[in-house]
Amino acid sequence: MSLADQDEVLIGAALEGSARAWERLVKRYEGRVYNFSLRLTGNQTDALDLMQEVFLGVYRNLHRFRGDSLFTTWLFRIAHNKAVDMNRCRRLFMQQDQPGGNADGDDADPYDRVVSNDPRQDPAVVLIEEQGNSVISRHLESLSWDQRLIVELKVFQSHTFEEIAELQDIPANTAKTRFYTALRKLKSILEQDHVM
Repeated sequence: MSLADQDEVLIGAALEGSARAWERLVKRYEGRVYNFSLRLTGNQTDALDLMQEVFLGVYRNLHRFRGDSLFTTWLFRIAHNKAVDMNRCRRLFMQQDQPGGNADGDDADPYDRVVSNDPRQDPAVVLIEEQGNSVISRHLESLSWDQRLIVELKVFQSHTFEEIAELQDIPANTAKTRFYTALRKLKSILEQDHVM
């Protein structure tokens, strides 16, 4: 049975009230949604908040999934919309009040930040993976929000420029321009990192 077929079975069971099917559906995609969220937000707290919003949105709208596209396409459309909403709210909040301090607590034990979706997974492996995500996030933070979102959709979610254009309601050429501008900026940042 293909992943799409398995998703369809889980969705059907979840819609009929099976908490176990819903849990399996969430577990199947929570790692990908978390990584998507972390790359866009740049910190674990916001990534977890965004991931929660995404799955709440999926839960509330699961009855609207018609199967016209893959479940992952539909899921990441919701993730995209929630990320845009979160960024909009964050910008409004930043305009009203400039918060100080670091909410992430840089002095905390790095193992405390590890989020493992699989209790059998080695915490050291999870930590190394998160540190890799941290490096990627640090570089992505240097991009504008629009560029970061384009890179996320193109590189990490493997969308075509046409799909990105549809998601963001922009022309495909604008999506291409933003993507290649972002790549040039990332290349410049990586070159500076290696020089230092």
